[in-house]
Amino acid sequence: LECPGLDTAAGEEFLQEVFQILLEEGVRKSTDVTQKVCDWKEPQELRDLLDLELRSDGEGQERLLQRCRDVLRFSVRTGHPRFFNQLFSGLDHHALAGRFLTETLNTSPYTYEVAPVLVLMEEQVLAKLRELVGWSSGDGIFAPGGSMSNMLAMNVARFRRFPESRSRGNWDLPRLGLFASQESHYSILKGAALLGIGTDNVHLVQTDERGKMIPEELEKEIQKVKAEGSEPLFVCATSGTTVLGAFDPLDAIADICARHGLWLHVDVSSGCLAGGGSGVPLWVLIPLFLQAAWGGSALLSPQLRHLLAGIHRSDSVTWNPHKLLMVGLQCSAFLLRDSSVGAPHPEFMLLGCLLGPINNFGTPCPSQGLLQRCHGVGASYLFQRDKFYDMSLDTGDKSPQCGRRADGLKLWILWKAVGTRGLAQRVERAFGATRYLLEQVKRREGFQLVMEPEFINLCFWFIPPSLRGQENSPEFWDKLGGVAPAIKEKMIRRGSMMVGYQPQGSHVNFFRQIITNPAVTRQDLDFFLDEIQELGWDL
Repeated sequence: LECPGLDTAAGEEFLQEVFQILLEEGVRKSTDVTQKVCDWKEPQELRDLLDLELRSDGEGQERLLQRCRDVLRFSVRTGHPRFFNQLFSGLDHHALAGRFLTETLNTSPYTYEVAPVLVLMEEQVLAKLRELVGWSSGDGIFAPGGSMSNMLAMNVARFRRFPESRSRGNWDLPRLGLFASQESHYSILKGAALLGIGTDNVHLVQTDERGKMIPEELEKEIQKVKAEGSEPLFVCATSGTTVLGAFDPLDAIADICARHGLWLHVDVSSGCLAGGGSGVPLWVLIPLFLQAAWGGSALLSPQLRHLLAGIHRSDSVTWNPHKLLMVGLQCSAFLLRDSSVGAPHPEFMLLGCLLGPINNFGTPCPSQGLLQRCHGVGASYLFQRDKFYDMSLDTGDKSPQCGRRADGLKLWILWKAVGTRGLAQRVERAFGATRYLLEQVKRREGFQLVMEPEFINLCFWFIPPSLRGQENSPEFWDKLGGVAPAIKEKMIRRGSMMVGYQPQGSHVNFFRQIITNPAVTRQDLDFFLDEIQELGWDL
């Protein structure tokens, strides 16, 4: 124990080599359009190439460096200009620097004492996001992904209506009713299962032909649940559904929630910022995208803000900057309008925080916000009541998590680098790219839109020459449903690009093209359509 157990000089030398590999293989090649998007290998071949077995003895530096290269070589290059497979893509260098900083600091922003800079950054970023929603006060926390943010909303809604549920569980509660559209994210069903509410109590509300929740159908579902003796609790509206990019009518839904006293949560987890910057003119964008733009995209623009009319009436919002803003996985904010304070939950009494003006540490027992009352337990080894600084900055008890990544840092760095105006320009560029691709799809023979896009979700079929003119054949749609998977396999094996496909309702498999990467050019979009046409020509 008289000497360190780590060779820091060798460690720094190793890191310098790794940084060079990251810069060359992970950044330059991953964003180079002349490189493959992926180097596809079958699972067993990849296992053999990677030599995944963990052994008793360690390996030398050169072998480890080669393993780092292999990880990058055989992984999908999500920063590539021809990666269109997910709602996230691209690589922002400033945000990546923030991710490096986060990993280097290796701390959790649960207390100010161990993460003073990160706690203050998170406070500022959350306040700015709430401001965009239209709230002058409130609360929030970063969560590990939009699914968890949606589940936090469900838990907080239940706690506010039934505070006893925290200690007694669901045993003393009436049967609860949750409501979301048929096109809502699957995390609502998962959350109902996780929280013990039950998936049978999630009522999926009918949508119109564009995938928007129909308010009249929501009213009917609520009345039906009441008639069955259950208690409606929570409505999740979606601003930007995953496949079609549909936006639920928030004002009409908020009216219904107000009338029935229900918690309104808005899932804008594909959230972004738009408007106000230079670049593609708004007058060009508005005629095409008439409703809204993946979450908070219209909130900065006077011309577009009405498209999300009513979002300020929600009780909570899920917002994912790691998608269109290219902050990097993961960055999901759970935003809360409630700014009420109250006495801590009685479980705090078991952990040294006594009721009354003075607790057993000689410090007044503080009031707490809704998030902390719902989730906090006041662990005495983290949240001591006799600290010498403002303990309201110890935010860890707002979350069900203990250890938590500082996901706000990379967003703060990016925002500082490009400003609100620069973030808006990215969204405007995505609008313009989608408009260009839409025009090309309409002009090209064999490409057929599923529907006109509302945002940057461009959904279409490619009809091979062998199926053209057979639209009235009873086998046409079944055969067309096999085209997208066949083309997808070819492009992945070739490594040329990646794009998603899926069925939707009565629609057979179609491509869903998403452009979020500002590195994408007109040449990339032309290549995208050319490649689909070439790969599907002989099907």
